[in-house]
Amino acid sequence: MSQIKVDGPSERIASDSSQEEASPLPDRRTIIIRPAKRWPHLDVRELWHFRELMFTLVWRDVVVRYKQTFLGVTWALLVPALTTTVYVIIFGKFAKFPHGNTPYPSLTAAGVIPMQYFASALTGSSMSLVSNLPLVTKVYFPRILLPMAAVLVPLVDLLIALPVLLVLMGVYDTWPDSAAVVLAPVFLGLAFITALGVGFLLSTITARWRDVPYIIPVFLQILPLVSGVMYALDQLPTKWQWLFSLNPMSSVIAGWRWAILGEATPDWGRMTVSVSVAFLIFVAGLAVFRTYEPRFADTI
Repeated sequence: MSQIKVDGPSERIASDSSQEEASPLPDRRTIIIRPAKRWPHLDVRELWHFRELMFTLVWRDVVVRYKQTFLGVTWALLVPALTTTVYVIIFGKFAKFPHGNTPYPSLTAAGVIPMQYFASALTGSSMSLVSNLPLVTKVYFPRILLPMAAVLVPLVDLLIALPVLLVLMGVYDTWPDSAAVVLAPVFLGLAFITALGVGFLLSTITARWRDVPYIIPVFLQILPLVSGVMYALDQLPTKWQWLFSLNPMSSVIAGWRWAILGEATPDWGRMTVSVSVAFLIFVAGLAVFRTYEPRFADTI
């Protein structure tokens, strides 16, 4: 990415001959192109300048997401519903995973929905550069828009999937019982920051090596087990809770359940650990992305 400085017409032009003074002054500009800074930063001014492109990228992916499918957007409801059903049967009925005082179906659905958002955001952002190869190699724009758009798109699926959770909350009477519900978006924001940071890192690696698409499915199969999707995290021994706090998604799910279902209040010490890890991932991913960004068009 380059920084462009535009200067207005020189005052010298105004002191030219009277004939030139009688005619409109030419719009002469001096354009200075400087190399982008490599330290991890977000150029908010440039992102705002390209906001329409961001909207176009997000809208394009939303429109084509379920194109040429028989059930269309209904899949955004069926996937969490079917996943929750499988978890309830296997981990609730047979494995008897701990769920505290919250009915297991509500507890599981409240874990499945944010986890599926993270999984979709991670998968999309990691392939964002490769899947937009013509744009990356032929047109200038802030490349950082691609992983950001890929992380924003699954929010639409998350909103569509919320009725699955609301139905179970109504059936089992697990409505929020405090003002903590207003903090629910904050925990989704933590998932967003984590997914964006990992997406920056993986999209950069994918631009050079194509091994990432083979690793992500394995990682996403393990992630729900170490994030507390199928069980209540507060039912684990304390030492394991501290260990799991190194995974930001465990605090996302614990905090989301506290806000939505009135589950046990998260331990703010462990929450601080998770938030710190999330921001470290974000900064590290952004630093790697900025370092290799000038070479994307050559190596992708």
